[in-house]
Amino acid sequence: MSTHSLDVFASPHASPVPVVVPTNGHPTGWTYEEAFGRNTGLISKEDQQKLRECRVAIPGMGGVGGVHLVTLARLGVGAFSIADRDEFSVANFNRQYGAKLQSVGARKAQTMAANARAINPDLDLSVISDRVTQDNVDQFLSEADVLIDGVDFFSIEARRMIFREARRRGIWAITAGPVGFSTAWLVFDPDGMSFDEYFDLNDDMSKVDQLLAFAVGLTPKATQTSYMDISKVDLKSGAAPSLGLACQLASGVATAELTKIVTGKGKILAAPHYQQFDTHQMKFVQGKLRFGNRGPIQKLKRRFLKTVCARNGII
Repeated sequence: MSTHSLDVFASPHASPVPVVVPTNGHPTGWTYEEAFGRNTGLISKEDQQKLRECRVAIPGMGGVGGVHLVTLARLGVGAFSIADRDEFSVANFNRQYGAKLQSVGARKAQTMAANARAINPDLDLSVISDRVTQDNVDQFLSEADVLIDGVDFFSIEARRMIFREARRRGIWAITAGPVGFSTAWLVFDPDGMSFDEYFDLNDDMSKVDQLLAFAVGLTPKATQTSYMDISKVDLKSGAAPSLGLACQLASGVATAELTKIVTGKGKILAAPHYQQFDTHQMKFVQGKLRFGNRGPIQKLKRRFLKTVCARNGII
């Protein structure tokens, strides 16, 4: 693993503080064993080493992707490939980990890389300051063990492409999204049902129909509908109601699923199984869509959602 210096926001008026660098090269005497030693008792030393040797690819460092990175870094995951072309803005403050006064206008990928290195200075980090495309997906997924989805909800074409490429390489993939006061998640086994198969997506569908299929397939029970104002969704600007607490929930379940994948311990319910935990409704729902979105009930839900969206002027 490569070693990087820490990136720190410092006041221009602060007095310089002499730093004594121990023999391990880290100013605080940081060691991996001490930093993640409190995992012991829940994660064995052998499994902690597996996490340390694991590489996770996270496309997107915004609302949920940035929290994924930090949560996984605190778990002790030792290597990441991250990508994002955007910069932080004030509109990101309610949910995005890296959004602070000091980071307005800063590149998300570099900012979140600095946050992760401040947790683990020994991280092996591959940073792409662009969106993941067909041209760079090989580089992005190179040596990755698990893909965790941080793609913006509205970027369905990019999401499909990344999941397709991960499957082709035999990589497990997790999508865990913030939905209202809840999180909904799916795990994709490279030898099981694919992303496009589960959501019933194809290239002949319009982008609107693909997004509707993604929304319905992600939350088949849709616990959030009783309190979410769908009229606040704006397809043109790519804005929708969102909460930081739901991003935290999503990262918690995604990290738990990754731990099971990497260590081989714990039950994994891969697609067509789905799960959603809603803190507002105090509900945990799970189930299995044998035919994914191709089932008759799911098709009815997709048509109904399209009617509701049209009625609210969303499409």
